[in-house]
Amino acid sequence: MDLDPSLTALHRLGGFFVLRTAVTAGRPLPTLAQAYGPRSPDVQGDVLTSRVRRVAGALRVPEARVAASVAQQGLAARLWSVALGSAALYGAVPDLAPPLLRWDPEGSSPDDLWRPGVRPLPGDAATLAELVLHDHLEPLAAALRSRHRLAPGLLRGNAASALAGAARELDAWGRRHGRTDVAARAASLTAELLAHPLLTGAGSPAGAAFRRRSCCLYYRVPGGGVCGDCCFARPPRSSPRAPSG
Repeated sequence: MDLDPSLTALHRLGGFFVLRTAVTAGRPLPTLAQAYGPRSPDVQGDVLTSRVRRVAGALRVPEARVAASVAQQGLAARLWSVALGSAALYGAVPDLAPPLLRWDPEGSSPDDLWRPGVRPLPGDAATLAELVLHDHLEPLAAALRSRHRLAPGLLRGNAASALAGAARELDAWGRRHGRTDVAARAASLTAELLAHPLLTGAGSPAGAAFRRRSCCLYYRVPGGGVCGDCCFARPPRSSPRAPSG
């Protein structure tokens, strides 16, 4: 079990899969552990609220809960991509503990993540579930729900959709580059992870396809629509309390 110290192979997969191993920002960056912490009375010091506001501004969406959903799914996609990509390519995954991962809440999409150094862990489904679901997505969901009116099913659907999306990218990359082993490994891990108690029932996988049972609310973004795996066939009529899982 070994990892390239710079995780170079992940760079070939695209921006969502990159994990920087050297902090290059010109200012101190918070860790994700800080982002998941209690809500700060100082809005300027609350990095999770800052991220939601940054996403809301970029999407020009007035509803904070919509921006919060999009922000959560974006970060989930980054975490799953790094973990699943590493496991599929290397057979190992870097330690992604929240106190080790630095993050720029004011950055653009995809979220930029830094981790000084690389400590390899086993690339099996149990390790990925512990690293991503338990260490990140559970506290992230709790932190967001303490700030915004978001249904648990919506956030669970976002987590499952992000995982399925990472798997589709790895499947496509593996087939394009004659690395069917990478595609097969990603598919096997994803099937195990979607059966995890924290994700089971979030959607219906069918090969590389996935249909979720909740809506991420993206249709409420100006100019938005339904996503490819949405439970809706077409955008529902906007209402103050549209179904969200």
